[in-house]
Amino acid sequence: MKKFALLILGLFAPFGLGYYINDMVNKVETNTSLSTLNTKNDMKLGAFSISLSVKNLEISKQFYEKLGFKVFAGGMEQNYLIMKNENSLIGLFQGMFEGNILTFNPGWDENAKNIENFDDVRDIQKALRNSQITLMSETDEKTSGPGSIMFTDPDGNVILIDQHR
Repeated sequence: MKKFALLILGLFAPFGLGYYINDMVNKVETNTSLSTLNTKNDMKLGAFSISLSVKNLEISKQFYEKLGFKVFAGGMEQNYLIMKNENSLIGLFQGMFEGNILTFNPGWDENAKNIENFDDVRDIQKALRNSQITLMSETDEKTSGPGSIMFTDPDGNVILIDQHR
């Protein structure tokens, strides 16, 4: 009977110890990730869209309509359309800039509605500078309200942070 009890204990002890160690590791990882979430690096950038430089606005509009996008803002006469499919936004711009741009709109949600809690573009600008990110364009930090900044990621993709309020 003793041998049987020791055999059972010998079989279950490693599993119990493994479970305990795994649980402790998960708690450490959770606490570590929670502490990094509370840093200033958690910028509230607002709505995200991609701004595409297109050759022919009408052809691009028709293409994205086939993917379920609908015109949300802009106009053909203005040479740009903002198109929406659920929470996804694509800006189509003809003759306005070269290349494509990742765009964030602090203070707005994906419906261009004001959100209460957001980081002002000037605060984002300061945080980026503190992180040694070189800005292509800046906003006057003595102002308030609308403003924008631009910079590139390590692969040369342009990022625009464009605050409208």
